[in-house]
Amino acid sequence: MRKDWDSYFMSIAMQVCERSTCPRLHVGAVLVKDKRIKGTGYNGSPAKLPHCEDEDVGCLVVNNHCIRTIHAEVNCLLEVAPNDRKGATIYVTHYPCPECQKLIITTGVTRVVYANDYTPDVNWLDMAPWIEVVKLNIG
Repeated sequence: MRKDWDSYFMSIAMQVCERSTCPRLHVGAVLVKDKRIKGTGYNGSPAKLPHCEDEDVGCLVVNNHCIRTIHAEVNCLLEVAPNDRKGATIYVTHYPCPECQKLIITTGVTRVVYANDYTPDVNWLDMAPWIEVVKLNIG
């Protein structure tokens, strides 16, 4: 049976997360507009800096969060031109953190589809009713 579009793009986000270099959590994101992939991202260290998975480095944890990594949503949004972000859908393997939520709101993304729950301290998406948020049940 053929996958629906949301399941199709989420399966790609699941593949993208396999590139993650933070062993604490692998997250993938795919930005889609008009059923075309505009960009992808996974969580990992800034370019040319050591990765968490490097044996001599490890995670840099502050308040139970690894601050060495750039989140998948950020890497994905950085890859895409501003006009392609406006009105797009971002598929994320995990519900976005508050900082990523603010970037999603600011860049003009109008739909967030996620697969795994995360309960943030502040939920900016709840304050942005123009953004549709969809939990995709995978399995």
